[in-house]
Parts: sequence; C-alpha cells; structure tokens
Amino acid sequence: MKRYIKKITMAFMAGALIWSATGCTNSFEEINQDPDNATNVPNGNLLAYVIYYTSYRFNDRWFAMDEPMTFCGYAAKMSYIDESRYSYRTNIQDNNWEYVYRILNNVMDLQGRATSGSNLLNVAKVMEVTVMQVATDRWRDVPYSDAVKMSEGILTPKYDKQEDIYPALLAKLKEAADGFASNEGTDDISDGDLLFGGDITKWQKYCNSLRLRLAIRISEVSPELAQSTVEEVLGDPSRYPIMDSNDDNAFFWWQGSDSNFFEPIADQYRTRKTEYCASDVMVDNLLAANDPRIGIYFTPTPASQTEGDDDYTDGTPVYRGYTIGASSNAVSKLYSVWNYKYGQDLGGFSPWMRVAEVYFHIAEAAMLNYDTGSYGTAAANYEKAVRFSMVENEVSDADAAEYLENGGKFDNTLKKIWYEEWVAMFKQAMEGWSLYRRTGVPENNYIAPGRPAQYANHNVPPLRSPYPSTELNLNAANNAPYNAEVVDNLWGKPMWWDTREGVY
Repeated sequence: MKRYIKKITMAFMAGALIWSATGCTNSFEEINQDPDNATNVPNGNLLAYVIYYTSYRFNDRWFAMDEPMTFCGYAAKMSYIDESRYSYRTNIQDNNWEYVYRILNNVMDLQGRATSGSNLLNVAKVMEVTVMQVATDRWRDVPYSDAVKMSEGILTPKYDKQEDIYPALLAKLKEAADGFASNEGTDDISDGDLLFGGDITKWQKYCNSLRLRLAIRISEVSPELAQSTVEEVLGDPSRYPIMDSNDDNAFFWWQGSDSNFFEPIADQYRTRKTEYCASDVMVDNLLAANDPRIGIYFTPTPASQTEGDDDYTDGTPVYRGYTIGASSNAVSKLYSVWNYKYGQDLGGFSPWMRVAEVYFHIAEAAMLNYDTGSYGTAAANYEKAVRFSMVENEVSDADAAEYLENGGKFDNTLKKIWYEEWVAMFKQAMEGWSLYRRTGVPENNYIAPGRPAQYANHNVPPLRSPYPSTELNLNAANNAPYNAEVVDNLWGKPMWWDTREGVY
C-alpha cells in the first residue's frame, strides 16, 4: 500500500546541517556558528533531515541515474551520455562523497543525542549502516572507524578495508536488532520519521532485512559470518522479524506538489525528456520472458517505427531500449522511456529496500544449504518474491501465475534468483549495480561501446567510483595506499564480495 509521507515541514531548517566531509565533528560548538541559524535542533527535525537527505542524495541523477543505473543495465542515456561512457565529472564525485559523510555526521549526532535503549538510538544505528553500506559498495575501502570525529581531534581519518567494514556493519545491525527486540524503547519518533511514520516494527523489520542483504552479499567471501547471520535472523522470527508484505517496503514517498520536494528522477524528466530512456539490456530481457511488468516500468514508443522509418501509420506501439553508453545520441522518439510510476510521478517514491529483495535473499540462502527454518525452500521463497514484485507493480494474479509457469519459471539455479532479483529491484541504483558486480547478472549487460579510448582495454562496466579529489588532496597520506589499487579511475581492485573471474 502506498504511504505518502507529507510531513516535510521543516525540519530542514536543521541548523545541525553542518558540513562534514570525512573528518567533521558532531557539533562545531564555537568553531563555526552561524548567527542566523539555530545551533541546537530538535531531534525530530534532525531525524527528518537525515531521512530526507538520504532519500534525495542517494537517488538523484548524479548519484544514481547517470552511473549506477546505467552500469547495471537499468537505464540508458539518449543525450549527455558522458557518465554512462565513463567520462565522469570530478566535482560530482567530490559532491557524492561529501553527501555520504554529511549524512553520516548527522546520523552520529543523532546517536550522541539518543538515550540508551531508545528507539531513536536503534533507528540511528540502522541509518548508520544504510549510509555506510552505500559508501563501501561505491568506493570499497573508505573511512569508517575514524570518520566524523573532528571533536576527538581526528582531522584526517584512516581508511578501513571493506573486509573489516562489512563485519562491523553486521555487528551494528545486530546491536540495533537486539535493541528493538528488548522493547525498552518508549520514545515516539513519529515527528521526524519520514520513512515509516514512527512505526518501530517497520524499522525492526527493515533492520533484520538489511542483515540478510549484507550477509548474502558476503556469502562467498565470509561464508561462516553470512550463514550464522542468516540462520540467526530466520531461526527466530518473533525476535528478528523481517519484511513480510509490500506494506513493509522502505519507500520514501515525495510530497510532489512543491518543487522543493519532487521525486528526483521525475523532476529530471520534467525538464529533460530526451535524456534518459529504457536500456536495451532491460527491455530485451523483459520481452524475452514476456514479463508483464514491462508496461509498468516503461512506455512503448510512439509507434512501431524502427531506425530509418518515417512511417507512423500502423500505430502499433513497441518497447525498445537504447544502447547503454552509445557512441552517438539517439533519436528519442524511437525509444521507450521510464513509465509514470518509476520515472514521471513527481509524488513518486525513492526505494531503500523491498520485501521482494528479502525473499530472494532467503531463496539464495536455501540454495546455499543454510537453515532457513520455517521460511522453507528456495523454490517457495523465489515464487513468493516474484509474486511480491508483481503485486507491487499491480500485475494481476492470473498474469503473475502465467509468468511463473513460463518466462519466470524457477529452474533451481542461483542465476534465475539473481535475474529476478535484478528485475524486481528496478530503480534501486546501488543495489542493482552491486548485484551485477557480485553475480554477473544480467548476463547480457556489456561495457559501453562509446567509452573513451583510454578505457578500451576493460571488458566490464566499472567496478567502483573514483576517490574524490578532496581526499587525494586533503587526506593524501591515508588515501594513497588505497588509491594506488585503483586502475583507470573506475576499475582496479574489485569489491571484496566481487568474486567474478576474468573481469577487468
């Protein structure tokens, strides 16, 4: 069920919006006070800001659409194709890094304000993991244990390896999960909770579902930690509940009638209708499987015109995706664009996590012979996950059943689980990119044909984002050993959990 959170009352005067970079403090005290802004902001305002800013910055064109969504096969660009050809903008990389640590700074401020055992503390811990998972999945090795500690005199934070960050994030989620399970929290966070409206059970489910995401991601490189985490969560549903319906989806719904609070992708489409479109990777897969979600994800072309045709007379619409990172601009009328729900609704949603994703993780766990307890077999959870996606996209039960009997029929392979997970997570930029990097699915994804000559020797889309120039200049001593492992800015040492062979 859609939940439009319209309490974007601001909250965003939050004077706690302090600049953070990686070495910022939880409060500048007298260091940098603005006499025109408040220096002490209510907790509800700060929580609202953190949720809003995370939703906006992690889902705008610069952080999501231009790079991760094209790298993983969700989107193509018909014009201004540079980023999907891997010609990135240095200032955008600097900004993206800053946004991550600005959010983290405010999250840690929330934790410092929260009382022991409170709902606010547990929620802030989950937010810490939400932010840092994105950071490490984008840049691999990043400041974490030393980050945002200027008040402790740490101006140039050390870097932590992804191999150490993931276990730390799982430990943090375990703290939050046990905190929620203790039922000690009595504080009402609804004034600032723009994600779940103060429903602590939904935060609890999101927390435990995140534990499954992180555990499955490292299942090939840290199998013991992955298995123990999954089995702990699935073995005690009453203590560690997970998302179990689309009503639990972690979606940020945009206000939509105020230009300051338009859904970011729709806002971009509003003024640049010929820039983004469906990718051939996505459209070709959906057509091959006769997937009923295609009409929800994309619009058909104005008619059945093909390249070189000028005849629109037969009026038969078709779905057609453009080349990702093409060498030249497209004729926009020939290609499908994102449909209303996903790309044109100014009051639409930015997805953090879906229930469908959770049950694909359980299906994968069953395939790995983990004890999934009462949740059952891989086939059962796969089908449940696909049906959750169909319901989310308002596909009829009959069409969903037909799909599961044909193009979506489970073939008892991990690749089938991964493929359907990729389809179901449409619009989740970082998760789609991470799934592709971990599994190589979708298998028809490819490296951009229009990439610069300097990247001609690579055979897959980028493995990472480049470190920002601010870190190269201001934190050089700590950054240098890690930057030395980067090749051609976007490749080099793969993510810890990326075990694909022969990719470079």
